[in-house]
Amino acid sequence: MSVETFKTKDEVSKWGKLEREKPYVYKKVMKFEEKMKKGESIAIIQFQYNYKCNFTCEHCSIKRFQGKQDKRSFTIADVKKLAQEADEMGLARFVITGGEPLVFRDFDALVEAIDPQKFYINCDTNGWLLNEKKAKHLKSIGVDRIQLSIDSLDADEHDAFRQVKGSHDRAMKAVDIALNAGLDIFIQTVVPKQRVRSEEFIKFVEYFNNKGVGVFVTYAKPVGAWEGNFDVLADRDDMKYIEELEKKYNVYSHLTPAYGLSMGCISVKGMVSVTQYGDVLPCPYIHTSIGNVFHEPLKDIIQRGLNIKHFGEYYDGCWIAENREFIDKYVVKRIYDKPLPVPCSEVFTEEDITQKPFNEVMW
Repeated sequence: MSVETFKTKDEVSKWGKLEREKPYVYKKVMKFEEKMKKGESIAIIQFQYNYKCNFTCEHCSIKRFQGKQDKRSFTIADVKKLAQEADEMGLARFVITGGEPLVFRDFDALVEAIDPQKFYINCDTNGWLLNEKKAKHLKSIGVDRIQLSIDSLDADEHDAFRQVKGSHDRAMKAVDIALNAGLDIFIQTVVPKQRVRSEEFIKFVEYFNNKGVGVFVTYAKPVGAWEGNFDVLADRDDMKYIEELEKKYNVYSHLTPAYGLSMGCISVKGMVSVTQYGDVLPCPYIHTSIGNVFHEPLKDIIQRGLNIKHFGEYYDGCWIAENREFIDKYVVKRIYDKPLPVPCSEVFTEEDITQKPFNEVMW
C-alpha cells in the first residue's frame, strides 16, 4: 500500500511543518513505509511515566496500576536510555501520559530526556492545568501537540464522567489556549456504544471541527474502572459507521490510516505502552507485559510482541474494543483478577505465535 494511497491534504501540510521544525524526526517518519515492508514496528511510545492524577474518571483504564507499588519506577536517566533505544530503532513519536502529565513536577526534565529534536512529542491532558502560561511553556520546551480529553458538550455530563466539578469549563477554555500558543491539538473523546450513532456525537464533532480541531475516537474498553462493563463496547458495524463519518468530518480513531499506511490494529506494529514500572504493553488497554525495558532491550521486547499473531498479523478491527472472542479468552480468563500487568507467557501460548508476519499480508 503506497504512501500516496492514504495521504490527505491536511497530513501533507503537517508533514511540511514537521520537516521545517523537526527535520530529523521528519526523516524518520519518511522511512515508516520502508520499515513496515520489512516487518518492523513504527510504534508510538505511549509513555505512562507516572500514574499520579488529579481526576478519578469513571472509565479510567489504569485504575489498577495506581497506588503505591514496591517496584522500580522510571528515573530521568532511564527515560534517556529508553529514548535512545527508540531512536536507534527509527521510532519517532512519544505520547507523554499518566495519570495527568501536567501534575508531574519533573515534566520539563522528562521532555528534555526524551529529546524534542529526535521525537514528535504529544502530551495527554484533562486540561485542568493548561493555562496560557503553561501552554506557551510547553511549546517552548518542545511539546508539539496536546491530546485533550473532552467527553461531552454538556458541562454536567462531562463533569460527572470526569468526577470533577468545573472540569468541562477548564477543558473547553484549554482548546483556545493551546491553539493560541501554537500547539497542535486534537480532542480525545470516549465513545461507548450508546454514543456512537447519537445526534449528540455528531454535534460534538461539528463543534470542534468548526474550530479547526480534529476529534479522536477512543472506543470504550472493558478494562480498568470499566472492567467487566461489556455493555459499552462498540461492534464492527459501529466502527464501519465511524469510518463513514471520516469521509465527511475530521474525526478518526486508531484504526484510521495515517502516515500513508493502513495498519488495522496498531498494537505493537504502531503503538506500545510503557508503564511507570518499565513493562511494555501491546497497547494501553491490553494489560499483558511483553517485556520490561529495565531488564532487556526495547527492540527485543517489540519483536516478542510481533511474534504474537494477534499483534504481528494484520487485523482490521480492535481486539480489545469489539472482539468478544479475544476479550473473553485472553482478557477475562487470563488477565482479570490478577496483578497487572500479567506476563505474556501466562496469557498467550504456542498456538498464538504468528506464522504470517503483517508485512507479508499488507503488501
